[in-house]
Amino acid sequence: MEAIVFRQNGQVGVEHIADPRPGPGEVLVRVRASGICHTDLEILRGNYGASAFPLVPGHEYSGEVIETGPGVTGFAVGDRVVVDPNIGCGTCPGCRAGRVNLCTDLGAYGVTLNGGFAEACVVRAGALVPMPAISHHMAALAEPMGCVLNGLSPLEGRGIDHALIFGAGPMGLLMGIALGIRGAGRVTMVDLNEDRLVMAESFGLGGVISGSGALAGLRQSCDLVVDATGIPAVAGGLVDYTANGGSVLYFGVCPQSARIEISPFELFRRQLSLFGTHSLSHRDIPEALKVIAAFGPGIEALVTHRLSMAEIAAIMAGGAPKNSMKVHMTV
Repeated sequence: MEAIVFRQNGQVGVEHIADPRPGPGEVLVRVRASGICHTDLEILRGNYGASAFPLVPGHEYSGEVIETGPGVTGFAVGDRVVVDPNIGCGTCPGCRAGRVNLCTDLGAYGVTLNGGFAEACVVRAGALVPMPAISHHMAALAEPMGCVLNGLSPLEGRGIDHALIFGAGPMGLLMGIALGIRGAGRVTMVDLNEDRLVMAESFGLGGVISGSGALAGLRQSCDLVVDATGIPAVAGGLVDYTANGGSVLYFGVCPQSARIEISPFELFRRQLSLFGTHSLSHRDIPEALKVIAAFGPGIEALVTHRLSMAEIAAIMAGGAPKNSMKVHMTV
């Protein structure tokens, strides 16, 4: 079969590899849609943890069951599924607490095992989640939406009148969509790119330009302030926009060496809560599919490019198309 293969640092191409076959407890999935994540590019550059070459990348994907291995129950040929990529050790404190994303030996399809940028992929049956009646491109947004829901999980039960999200890229917009579905009174996106803010408005979200007077007027007024940029200078200023008693969520991935300065006295005096988030847990993909289905087909506007396998490999080697949001491979 054909697959995108990371052969070594910086080397990516479409190759013909052996057809995978499912073993006991495994399922063979024909990939229908697979999304590029920044993590894929970090893996290609050799900057991502335990990943090893050669590797078929891709951890945001949906497809159809085409073969089941011995002992598999609950799935049959033709079932439409999404893959939950994270693979925990099952024994560490994070796994025992049901938080596989905090596993001390975390693996994942597309990171440590071959993933979804291929015609087909073998996965454990336990990693499959049945799709509702939505398109494959909508379903392939379940993994990033699951990351959003994991980030919001510490805030469950807290009423949010106004959420402010810095960064109207795909992850920031998915965060805004989820907050809207979950009942936030008002969600405002912050970005320099006016086209992204237009898209935000089409999703029912507000928008302000970074550095504008309108943004300055929101200081100390928002119940929840989120960084979805991964820019340390932005992350360092979130507290300035947080209302007394409010919460700050560090959702964007800043460089590991980055440092920000926050006043402990201000956290104390204004009773602010700070949260970090990483990846997603096993409960998040099913919930993500519910949020995506509830929002409806309009969410597919986030998928601005649907490309062939060869085109995806070229993007990984040379950079994303101009003005792209989510970029998906269509098989």
